[in-house]
Amino acid sequence: MSAGGGKKAIIAALTANAGIAVAKFIGAAITGSASMLAEAVHSVADTSNQGLLLFGQRAAAKDADELHQFGYGRNRYFYSFVVALVLFTLGSVYAIYEGIHKIQHPEELSQPIVAIVILGIAIGLETYSFMTAVRESRPLKGDASWWRFIRTSRSPELPVVLLEDTGALIGLILAFGAVGLTMITDDPVYDGIGTLCIGVLLGIIAVVLIIEMKSLLIGEGATPEQDRAIRDNLIDGEKITSVIHLKSEYIGPEEMLVAAKVAIAPGLGISDIADAIDAAETRVRTAVPFARLIYLEPDLYRQSVS
Repeated sequence: MSAGGGKKAIIAALTANAGIAVAKFIGAAITGSASMLAEAVHSVADTSNQGLLLFGQRAAAKDADELHQFGYGRNRYFYSFVVALVLFTLGSVYAIYEGIHKIQHPEELSQPIVAIVILGIAIGLETYSFMTAVRESRPLKGDASWWRFIRTSRSPELPVVLLEDTGALIGLILAFGAVGLTMITDDPVYDGIGTLCIGVLLGIIAVVLIIEMKSLLIGEGATPEQDRAIRDNLIDGEKITSVIHLKSEYIGPEEMLVAAKVAIAPGLGISDIADAIDAAETRVRTAVPFARLIYLEPDLYRQSVS
């Protein structure tokens, strides 16, 4: 994912969530709906999260220096991890607390039709944000499923926005249903139940994000497809005959470190070995553009004797 592509989806989500948050807070103040208030807090968390993602992209763009010689690319992973924590603490925990409180102490809603109208507008704005994220993600997803894209993507922003928007849309539908049932039955306990369901939903999404962002932050290697492409392009069949061992790691969403020991054909001179290494690096970078840092160690293949 290019930073520009991700930024477009982030800005769309930030704009939509900021407007939705204001509308929800107004609706919660007028109606006294707990599920509306939980959704308002959820939208504040989402808006803050988009700001954190943008800040992470800016921090990651800093040039490498003596202290961080491989650059600052992992800032995007760090701030995406912070986003998951914010979603859990500010969104999920608050909604669960508020839901339990409203179930134990139900309160009548005033002018619930206002909440219905605001939730309808919010669903429209959130759908716009979600479709923008889907459109930006499709070229990167390819033929893979959406779940596989979220699990295997080495770029954090689009999976984060996709999951946030999915959770927001489902949460809005839950809030819509909770307010609707409260209106139909005249029983405000449904508002509390809806709020509790929103909190559980946000908690599940936050845990998924925390697990995925933690894995990226620790360091993930090339995907199986990239690993095969790297191995195939290291070998030319003449000067480089095999890959003895290979290690890779993403040091940023768009920068991979590749280190390998390769078997050189016997009898080659130093100049020929250097040319073979240079040619192998060029082939790998052409096949896997994210493989920007490549360190190759030439060696002779020695078959182990059992």
